Amino acid sequence: MQETLPDPLRRWLSGRGWALHPHQAEMLARAGEAATLLIAPTGGGKTLAGFLPTLAELGAAPAPGLHTLYVSPLKALTADIARNLRAPVEGAGLAIRIEDRTGDTSAAVRRRQRADPPHILLTTPESLSLLLSYEDAPRIFAGLRRVVIDEAHALAESRRGDQLMLALARLQRMEPGLRRVGLSATVEDPDALARFLAAGGQGCAIVRADPGPEPDIAMLETATPPPWSGGGGRHAVPDVLHQIAQHRITLIFHNTRAQAELFFQALWMENTDGLPIGIHHGALAREQRQRVEAALAAGQLRAVVCTGTLDLGIDWGDVDLVIQIGAPKNVKRLVQRIGRANHRYNAPSKARLVPANRFEVVECVAALEAVRARDLDGDPRGPGPLDVLCQQILIAACSAPFAADDLYVEVTGAGPYAGLSRADFDACLDYAATGGYALRAYDRWQRLMLRDGLWRLRDPRSAAVIRQNIGTIIDTETLKVRLRGRGGVPLGEIEEGFAATLTPGDTFLMGGEVVRYEGLRELTVEVTRNPGRAPKVAVFNGTKFATSTLLCDRMLALFQRPGWPGVPVHTARWLALQRERSRLPEPGRLLVESFPWDGRAQTVIYGFAGRNAQQTLGLLLTNRMEAEGLNPLGFVATDYATLIWGLEPVPDICPLLDPQRLREGLEGWLAGNAVMKRTFRSVAIVAGLIEQSRAGQRKSGRQATFSSDILYDTLRRHDPDHLLLRITRDEAARGLVDFGRIEAMLERVERRIDHVHLEMLTPLAAPLMLEPGRIPIHGAAREILLDRAAGQLMQRAGLGQLEG
Repeated sequence: MQETLPDPLRRWLSGRGWALHPHQAEMLARAGEAATLLIAPTGGGKTLAGFLPTLAELGAAPAPGLHTLYVSPLKALTADIARNLRAPVEGAGLAIRIEDRTGDTSAAVRRRQRADPPHILLTTPESLSLLLSYEDAPRIFAGLRRVVIDEAHALAESRRGDQLMLALARLQRMEPGLRRVGLSATVEDPDALARFLAAGGQGCAIVRADPGPEPDIAMLETATPPPWSGGGGRHAVPDVLHQIAQHRITLIFHNTRAQAELFFQALWMENTDGLPIGIHHGALAREQRQRVEAALAAGQLRAVVCTGTLDLGIDWGDVDLVIQIGAPKNVKRLVQRIGRANHRYNAPSKARLVPANRFEVVECVAALEAVRARDLDGDPRGPGPLDVLCQQILIAACSAPFAADDLYVEVTGAGPYAGLSRADFDACLDYAATGGYALRAYDRWQRLMLRDGLWRLRDPRSAAVIRQNIGTIIDTETLKVRLRGRGGVPLGEIEEGFAATLTPGDTFLMGGEVVRYEGLRELTVEVTRNPGRAPKVAVFNGTKFATSTLLCDRMLALFQRPGWPGVPVHTARWLALQRERSRLPEPGRLLVESFPWDGRAQTVIYGFAGRNAQQTLGLLLTNRMEAEGLNPLGFVATDYATLIWGLEPVPDICPLLDPQRLREGLEGWLAGNAVMKRTFRSVAIVAGLIEQSRAGQRKSGRQATFSSDILYDTLRRHDPDHLLLRITRDEAARGLVDFGRIEAMLERVERRIDHVHLEMLTPLAAPLMLEPGRIPIHGAAREILLDRAAGQLMQRAGLGQLEG
């Protein structure tokens, strides 16, 4: 079936001199497909393309009721789409109601939407799951024709995507003719994403738009070379200010909130021209973020220092330059950020990369080559997580009694759960009903019962608590920060752990300004402004990205290329001296260096496995070394290497890197480690064992952690094979620990380990000596002291020729 645009919409488009792009016309022609994935560059009109069949159908034959559901990972994106979609609808005079429904929607509006749904509802995965939990869900979604999933790649990489696919499987059972549309700009494996989006047993067509012109991307040339270590990019502040002055609006992306705060402060210290610059990240108060967004959209700012909060799909004003501070760690994320500049179809994006240290120079060269080759990274997702399935079982019970066989068929119709075994499904159902073996004696977790062959809520009143806790986003343990005084202005949030280290008079950065800690009042951190002090830095909970496997592999390949094309002279000299004194890491081999330094035996393992995996490798190897009597003293890890120091030299690293022994060491270490408790807390909240909310009140992170620690210890003692402990072990090994990349690295090298014993520190190892924790630097002059430490270290190691 091919839809045609209604005449009023066609006239509206032609009146503005607009014509449909080929991929938009193809989406219209494919309106009857069961599922369609559109891959189009940023600025290519993906959203309009996804809605064109809906506008055509409603324009030709408007009917009451919900016709199309739009799902986005961001609340801000739904509001932005609502504004942009209303323009053609109102301009063409189409009688189409468009509304959004997120956590910010008032209770009165939400009630009205259930009673009288709009034609097009824009929402998030969490709000959709909540709607499906009500008894009247079949009436709300009666006649639903289409679901549009925006930023499909971002959802497919997270538990929110798994939750969404389970929700769509439920919708598909209610409305078998429902059509799915996925929209994405950055897809490394289109076929895998298509399988993720497809309804059970049905295919998913893929529409590829013209990728557009090559982006204008390069490393930013800076007057000062990057330092040997660190991650802040402060050396480039004057050069970044110059770029801001040369462009209309610049987005300056950082990988962590703390780095964004530090860089924003450094920019302001040197911003003698008074250029209007804002800051935007997830720990800031919503009011402050909204002020920055409004000023950005209005063109009142020349630059915004930001994090991942501005990664996705919103067209923020007339941005014509993106600067990435620090290596991007992930090609797909870099492409997404580059696309924020010149957000127009067939207009080349412009971006500059600022590596924060010498290793990151090589990573940036590898990332630029990957972008030009359109080579995107992404590890394949495993099967759908079982804690999300446990929550879905409770959601289903809130809506109506169900037969286990029917729900199993429904769940396996969701892409991530297509391979779910009946045994795992039954284990989740048993947990949802009773809490599992060790907990079934407690009424609190007796939530479902079987009557007349149907599972139903034991107490219908429990539905309210289940609904309050729907979602896979886990609250971080944070406290709100406000200026002291009546009606104090909210500034944002900091982690409880960081707040616990503060004493009255301490200062830290918040929203780009230095504030003084005055005290804690009713779980709110009260502060005053104190611009004259050197700040402590808030330990924000922003994601600490690990360099992707693709980028690590490209770096290893780059080391072997003659002359290291694209690598600046200062870094090429560093690599040349490393090759002269030792050797460079190679693909398919593992380089290990051992040498004495400061009276200690040093060993460096260049695994190029990402920060989490290299950190875990350090923990496991030092435990093994302790057992072997090698007396390790400590270690530091980066994305590229792990440095271990101790009293005894390591004669042969190979026995310590035996994969089976490392796996055994991992399981023993995890059993009593805080990583497991932290992971269990997240799993238990998603699976409904621990509540984040009750009676409208949100528990503090500290309260939830206390509850989860008691439960974790209880289950370990009395039910070590409990479903949630099994999920926790799998998640811990995959997530913060990333043991899979250690195993993949060892499998790749197949015992081809080059253990080089040397008499002196090597050029590649030198930056590791300056990592935080290896040489602690504190105080207001820390940058100067770190520079001096670097210079002294390089001179002592005979590397003075590399300075500058």
